[in-house]
Amino acid sequence: MKIKIIKKRLNLLLIITALILISNTVIAQDGNAGINEATNKVRSYFITGTNLMYAIGSIVGLVGAIKVFQKWNNGDDDTSKVASSWFASCVFLVIVATVLQSFFGV
Repeated sequence: MKIKIIKKRLNLLLIITALILISNTVIAQDGNAGINEATNKVRSYFITGTNLMYAIGSIVGLVGAIKVFQKWNNGDDDTSKVASSWFASCVFLVIVATVLQSFFGV
């Protein structure tokens, strides 16, 4: 019986010690340094993301050009509508990438 009480008190003491150590490390961290580090990481990934958006736009443009060419050869009536929608989607991707790049100052 006494051994169980000693084990419970020892466990409680270990938990309290761990909580004190964790709270001291949390208090010791600098918030500004963490925010600056996160900002730098996001900016470093942004150029890669912009290039990825340009690559996706070019692939979508090629697929759209092939679809429009097939519709044009088949003589479909909605060829101009499909062409304008594919062209607008490619322009939208390029504009979004450029605007976001200028907005974030990268």
